Amino acid sequence: MKIAVISPSAKNLDSIGQYLGGMAGPAPVLVEGGVGRLRAVADREHPDLVIIEGMCHDADELGPLEQLAQQQPQTTVMMLCAHQTPEFLIGAMRAGVREVLPSPVTREALQAAVARVAAKRSAVGKAATAGKVLAFIACKGGSGATFLATNLGHQLALGDKRVLLIDLNLQFGDAVLYVHDRRPTTNLADISRGIQRLDASLLSASLVQVRPNFGVLAAPEDPAQATEVKPEHIDALLALATRHYDFVILDVGRALDAVTLRALDLADRIFPVVQMTLPFVRDASRLLGVFRSLGYPASKVGLVVNRYGATDELQLADVEQALGLKVVRTVPNSYAAVATSVNRGVPIEQLARGNPVARAIDEFVRELQPEPADAPESWFGRLLKRA
Repeated sequence: MKIAVISPSAKNLDSIGQYLGGMAGPAPVLVEGGVGRLRAVADREHPDLVIIEGMCHDADELGPLEQLAQQQPQTTVMMLCAHQTPEFLIGAMRAGVREVLPSPVTREALQAAVARVAAKRSAVGKAATAGKVLAFIACKGGSGATFLATNLGHQLALGDKRVLLIDLNLQFGDAVLYVHDRRPTTNLADISRGIQRLDASLLSASLVQVRPNFGVLAAPEDPAQATEVKPEHIDALLALATRHYDFVILDVGRALDAVTLRALDLADRIFPVVQMTLPFVRDASRLLGVFRSLGYPASKVGLVVNRYGATDELQLADVEQALGLKVVRTVPNSYAAVATSVNRGVPIEQLARGNPVARAIDEFVRELQPEPADAPESWFGRLLKRA
């Protein structure tokens, strides 16, 4: 992996060069200067990874990074920041930065971050054999994203698929309550604290098992524990989960922080959930604007309309035109049955199998795991042919 490093400090540049020199691969290209050197270095060297050191308090620093992400999306950008603010970090992630480390950086932290980037690049092409990561995110509070994520997970697991749901609403997550009445004994913060020990057995033991092949990893019980979950923990967790589960479903909170953005980066599909009212559509437009600034292709994002009714004042065509995105799935309005399902902590398929919502989720399941082309024809299909 070819690495270029840009820093205004000759001393720091020398240290970074020494840290990277101990890793496999060609010697890094070291360039003294600021972010203004980025375009020339990228055009000349065509690096796989660019590491830029800066003060990280001026939004003007992000313009060249965003241009690089658009023009050379195959190049990964990492920043070393002397000063970090939440606003700048979110802006950096939106501009295409995928790792942000403190400056001056330690040898251990830098080598670990570079190793993560190398692992991601080497994993390209292996994704076909890995479990699919599906992220559900509410365009506005009360959209029903958690209900859909949990019930989709349950119905995916009715067959022979292994399904894991991770509650990434770190401060106020309660996904497990939608499908089970058991109080979690272990949560995502606990996993993060012991991330070095994480393996398949520990992950399985940390889940609330809704079905033998469907488990939920709960969000932290105490909102203060949310800060213990870091982006690198999401890397490790999903790398392990996709090796052992056919589907990994992420119930993503609405806060677009570094953890959330890392999870969305790693998702194969993202399903924003919206309802057919103007406040929902307005917030959906903002969210989709963020996705576009992150460089997510339209094929990665699938809009889901919840509580849909044919007599709604807004029509699907109006919403699609306003958002510039096709609706991939509608879920009908069946408030009483859904409310009963949530209040009892029982999946709607168990509570009311013939309910329109359960049927809509079942159609969603069939879309996510279509039968292979060479699958034997069902007896029902043969019967229809004879009719």
